[in-house]
Amino acid sequence: MTTRDKLILMVLCAAQFIIALDFTILNVALPVLGKDLGMGQADLQWAVTAFALPSGGFLLLSGRIADLYGRRRLFLAGLALFTVASVLAALAWDPATFLAGRAVQGLGAAIIVPTGMSLLTTTFTEGPRRERALGISGSVLSTGFTVGMVLGGVMTDSLGWRSTMGLLSAAGVAVLVAAPLLLPESRNPLRPRIDVPGAVTVTGGLLALIYALSTAAEAGFGRPDVLSTLVVGVVLLITFAVVESRTDQPLVSLPMLRRPTVAWGNLAGLITFAMMSTVVFLLTLYLQEVLGLTAFRTGLVFGVQGVVSALAGILAPKVIGRIGAHRTLVLGLLVQAVFTAALLAVGSGPGDGAGVWLALAGVSIGSLGHLWAIISYGVTATSGVPDDQQGLATGLVSSSQQVGITVGIPLLSAVASARIAALRESGTGFADATLGGIKLGLGLDAALVAVVALLVAVGLRRTRTRRGTPPAA
Repeated sequence: MTTRDKLILMVLCAAQFIIALDFTILNVALPVLGKDLGMGQADLQWAVTAFALPSGGFLLLSGRIADLYGRRRLFLAGLALFTVASVLAALAWDPATFLAGRAVQGLGAAIIVPTGMSLLTTTFTEGPRRERALGISGSVLSTGFTVGMVLGGVMTDSLGWRSTMGLLSAAGVAVLVAAPLLLPESRNPLRPRIDVPGAVTVTGGLLALIYALSTAAEAGFGRPDVLSTLVVGVVLLITFAVVESRTDQPLVSLPMLRRPTVAWGNLAGLITFAMMSTVVFLLTLYLQEVLGLTAFRTGLVFGVQGVVSALAGILAPKVIGRIGAHRTLVLGLLVQAVFTAALLAVGSGPGDGAGVWLALAGVSIGSLGHLWAIISYGVTATSGVPDDQQGLATGLVSSSQQVGITVGIPLLSAVASARIAALRESGTGFADATLGGIKLGLGLDAALVAVVALLVAVGLRRTRTRRGTPPAA
């Protein structure tokens, strides 16, 4: 890479790092935040959901608009929106103001993520340069999630929860100053019209689906609004598929979705993000509720995971260059599945040192596979796609990532919560019941990742066979 290439990558990674921080930096701060703003325990989930709804719902539309009207222009607009919203959230004087700031942050993130990814893939040509750039970007992204958890606890204890939003504001300003000086503009020269029916149905469907799954984590799937929005989301997404098959200029090209590399790559991305975010959530519950660790010590466990993730991101391009992106993707998923399953051996009881070390080893080595899967799925799902459709392809990649992060925890935490409640009703003690629910969630997590790894291996192998390339390609 040239010096300019490195600076461009630094700016794009910094923006992704800020978004990753925002996903986790408030996790530890929620109880303090709730007391300060007068939010009840049941309302705290909205601090997360208000961000998740727009950040997941508007990704595809943002990626398409960027293709047509300029990726750099939209990237800067999203970054400015995110920065202003972070200031609003930091200064919030009541729950409504804070949640409005979080929602606008989510909208800014929905613009930054696909436009930043498409700027990366159009700046760095397909091959070793792109693989290296995606490796660094994936490593920075994963590290951001982990650093957010550690920083959230430290800053909330020392400076208060508002400092976390202030940090995001300052970081946003810094990137906003540097980005216009370095980033090139790129767009689709044909500038086809926006597919309005497709935009309405896919955005509405994703919003409804994310709301239903996020709310189900707290309220369960039996509540009327959860069931109704879940049905609405599914119906709108089916309608979206029908609309896209009948329009001349679709928001999402169905032939692109029928590309095996795009389809299997995005399925793998959705699962690896959904299941690893769930592992982190369930282990946080285990370390604090079962073993009695403080939030700070829990953060240190995940700090080690962050270091391993950074190393995995450095190694990933070399592994991809040696065995190919497809095999690296399958290998990463299998490593993640095996070491998630290993966590089923953790025990209960305050001060269980063996449990802490096993959790540390399992989540850290599992994260190595997770990072390999993240980077190789990005390479797989964008390879062979022309530059004028990179915004769409990277929008799909980003959607898999964001939807995976959003839906994994609600789904498996609902399963774990139901198991905990059933064990408590049968007379099981709190720690053992909590551990039983956590182990059920981890077992399902590992099984899902393993099944998808096998499906992806078969699907991509058939793709190579049809193209007449050797299996090692």
